[in-house]
Amino acid sequence: MKVVTIIGARPQFIKSAPVSIALQNLGIEEFTIHTGQHYDPEMSDVFFEEMRLPQPGARLDCGNLDHTLMVGKMLLELSPILAREQPDYVLVYGDTNSTLAGALAATKMMIPLVHVEAGLRSFNMDMPEEMNRILTDRMSSVLFTPTNAADQNLQNEGFGTFPVKIAQVGDVMFDALHSFLPQSSYHPSMGEPHIFSTPFVLATMHRFENVNDPHRLKQLVQELNNVHHNVMPVWMPVHPSTAKKLTEHGLVLKVHQGPPVGYLQMLWALEHCAFVLTDSGGLQKEAFFMKRPCITLRDETEWVELIEIGANELFTSKDTNLAKALERMASKEINYTFAGYGSGNAALKIAEILLKGSI
Repeated sequence: MKVVTIIGARPQFIKSAPVSIALQNLGIEEFTIHTGQHYDPEMSDVFFEEMRLPQPGARLDCGNLDHTLMVGKMLLELSPILAREQPDYVLVYGDTNSTLAGALAATKMMIPLVHVEAGLRSFNMDMPEEMNRILTDRMSSVLFTPTNAADQNLQNEGFGTFPVKIAQVGDVMFDALHSFLPQSSYHPSMGEPHIFSTPFVLATMHRFENVNDPHRLKQLVQELNNVHHNVMPVWMPVHPSTAKKLTEHGLVLKVHQGPPVGYLQMLWALEHCAFVLTDSGGLQKEAFFMKRPCITLRDETEWVELIEIGANELFTSKDTNLAKALERMASKEINYTFAGYGSGNAALKIAEILLKGSI
């Protein structure tokens, strides 16, 4: 059996790592295509090195383009590779432009498509990620869902009547965290060690709706600066697109800053922080896995169960006073016994189902 895996963004490198290991252990041949969506070495190459991901059999040059041009270029470059490799399955992850392009290419070439992290919904069609995940689910032959909520979303949309196989396997990021946490480490690029010697807030921000809206970006910068100076120090590895927009709009983040970090450094920061502020989908879950209270800088989240159990709280575009929200989270009793993301064997389940060809 042969699987072509299409990845291109930081979260996908993390999600694919445990699955690649499971495929290899079961003797399934994997050919990886890196679309180049995240092309900065700090957002790409470091993950292949740290997580010992199989080196891509093909690397595309599809980064630094707008959404339409990026997906179009990916399609042009993916099609001849898939025609040459003739896989049994094309495997895609999550909700990025690489996901959508891989789904379109596989479907047009009549190759069965497998979507890992299927069924997630934010119910905000203004989000590019929402369009990507809905379209990818609809084109897929096999859908691997992470949670009960994802299963229910698919049922609500009529997927029970579609010619598609659906299996709830758990969350592959849970697998990745447990596999790589023992290797987590501090790196000097993160900043002076004393920054991390007292309780601090780990913050990340990169979403289109946060960094491309000047008013929203200014608001979040002011809120983060206020938290840093009046509640608790904030440490933030700054995403390249965020750094570009901060400069463009003359905004200054007065927090501890560093460049993007690898997965092992992010796990180390998670392990040592007191709170998480983020607009990342993955970091919301990782905060929960590490028993860290999280505030999500978005109007909605696809990880609704974290809101329901009180482990996560939304700071929406209508909200003010992030410092107060942080203090409120600090006073909460959070139930970290929730087991809705599986038991850490999602990758093995995925590989076994593909090998058997049945659910």
